[in-house]
Amino acid sequence: MLYGDDIIEEVRSRNDIVDLISSYVPLKRKGSSYFGLCPFHNEKSPSFSVSRDKQMYYCFGCGAGGNVFTFIMEYENFTFPEAVRYLAERAGMELPEQELSAEAKQQADAKAQLKEMNKMAANYFYILLHSKRGEKGLAYLTRRGITEETIKKFGLGYADIYQDDLYRFLKSKGFSDEELKDSALVTIDEARGGSDKFWNRVMFPIQDANSRVIGFGGRVMGDGSPKYLNSRETKLFDKSRNLYGLNFARSSREKFIILCEGYMDVISMHQAGFTNAVAALGTAFTEGHGMLLKRYTNEVILSFDSDEAGQRAILRAIPILKGAGLTVRVLNLTPYKDPDEFIKELGSEELRNRIQKARSSFMFQVSVAAGKYNQDDPEEKTKFQHEAAKLLSGIREPLERNNYCEAVSREFFMGVKELKDLVEYYGTSGYVQEKPKEQERRPAEVKKEEKRQEPQKLLLTWLVNEPVLFQKLAGIIGPDDFIEPIYHGAAMLLFEEYERDGKVTPAKILNQYTDMEDQKKIAELFNTTLKLKPLPEDNDKALTDIVRKVKEDSIEHKMNESNDIMKWQELIQEKGRLAKLHISI
Repeated sequence: MLYGDDIIEEVRSRNDIVDLISSYVPLKRKGSSYFGLCPFHNEKSPSFSVSRDKQMYYCFGCGAGGNVFTFIMEYENFTFPEAVRYLAERAGMELPEQELSAEAKQQADAKAQLKEMNKMAANYFYILLHSKRGEKGLAYLTRRGITEETIKKFGLGYADIYQDDLYRFLKSKGFSDEELKDSALVTIDEARGGSDKFWNRVMFPIQDANSRVIGFGGRVMGDGSPKYLNSRETKLFDKSRNLYGLNFARSSREKFIILCEGYMDVISMHQAGFTNAVAALGTAFTEGHGMLLKRYTNEVILSFDSDEAGQRAILRAIPILKGAGLTVRVLNLTPYKDPDEFIKELGSEELRNRIQKARSSFMFQVSVAAGKYNQDDPEEKTKFQHEAAKLLSGIREPLERNNYCEAVSREFFMGVKELKDLVEYYGTSGYVQEKPKEQERRPAEVKKEEKRQEPQKLLLTWLVNEPVLFQKLAGIIGPDDFIEPIYHGAAMLLFEEYERDGKVTPAKILNQYTDMEDQKKIAELFNTTLKLKPLPEDNDKALTDIVRKVKEDSIEHKMNESNDIMKWQELIQEKGRLAKLHISI
């Protein structure tokens, strides 16, 4: 950890979680908590809860949860030290300089080193592009109509023909082979030394949403293969959590984002004034990309190549984007292949007109289906009508489905009543579209494991909600009785804090967890609301049963771990006394 616990806690306490999250997500107060739509998954009804008392957030839909640090790390894709510095600056705090141990410094500097390498490489490629050695690369960009202003904006560069050029440059800046081998910039071979990942290519620095260089794409000069080469994933570069051009598009005043296929499409769009264009980074479009876009817009316009491969990519992207809760439209670029060609031939004003006329993703899907059949052949046309009806039967909202039925019947010359009857047939005949993977039933063993852990989880929730129980359970239950590792760690922190301060602060305890999955589990503990019964004696019985179950599991665990007969006898006697146990709230 870069800063001490006291500094971390001061930063956390000086950033109210409701104030912070409401600057990203609209929140409405309900009772003692605030609710909004979760920024980490798609939902129509608010299940994202923010508690000012606990200084934590938790989504009852997807399980995302944590404190101010967790939120900033997840939303802005920051590391923990970056989140601390960001929140300290937000609170007007000046962080002290920290002297770190050699091991701590090595861990803290790992990503910082990688950032510095990427930054130096980007500057080197940019300078090289404007030197005599980069004439070929600059000529290519000029020929494509890219201006010097755009080159500077995107930091475009050139990797020379020598296969160890960048390697030698970075070595001259003091980086060792050991440090370079994980950079994705060079390959280290013990026998032959270092060689560059990129050479003889025009370079496209990839920046995250906060304009930090995290990777590169390179377009080969000439007929080499592959035509486009991208950085592999590193500690900095996660392809599913970044989009090319998003650092600019996130500040656009447009209400929609244009999703393109490649680097040059985005660059051409921005140069033509469409600064809300982004592209995936040499990988298939994923759910992570969809949720990333959802943070910045409610509508996406797809501008992929008009060839067959581009159309297939559109069909794959549509359900992902709609699954993220986005409105999706498709841009028609015909007769040109891509945005770059379109702009060169017809200009930006005509592209703006096309954008305004972009058709709904559903009508695009129907038109693609129509293209697979000969509409002049009655049998082929019937097959298309059945396929269109199946697509329409997947629209759940009745009014929307009815409107699309009428639109399809008009465009493809079908009787609207006959089409609606066919849609109703598919909607009621058991025809079911493929279910998303997340709807699949969980394995029985997972449920069994969760059932075994449930009493420990519930008792920790009781302790957080009713701190007076720490006194009542003294001598009966302690941290070591929580045998599940994640809950044992939480219990240690809770009992320790109560003993020291006479209270528990959930958001402070969460500071101790760096693994995001662990944070989610602990956040769930601290945000579960106990369902208390009307009669006090019923609550006493429920609590006693939970304490008894936790203690029984703890005793059995100790018996399994021990071969000492005397210890066994003590544990058996202790288990027998549990029958008389009674806890009163």
